[in-house]
Amino acid sequence: MEIQILGTGCPKCKKLAEAAEAAAKELKLDYQLNKVTDINEIMAFGVMLTPALAVDGDVKVAGKVPSAEELKQLLK
Repeated sequence: MEIQILGTGCPKCKKLAEAAEAAAKELKLDYQLNKVTDINEIMAFGVMLTPALAVDGDVKVAGKVPSAEELKQLLK
């Protein structure tokens, strides 16, 4: 599973990356976390608000940092 954090590196982007990694570890997922910081790549996902979370290239949430419970549901 590839977890992608789409954002320019702002504090919310970092918080989302940390929270997603914690949720993936808690679920014992086999994952790879990648940060997409290039604005053109982010826009190619159709994302206009950051931070955003994509799983295997599919955008799950954009413009907010979901709760730990929401993240676990998104990553299952």
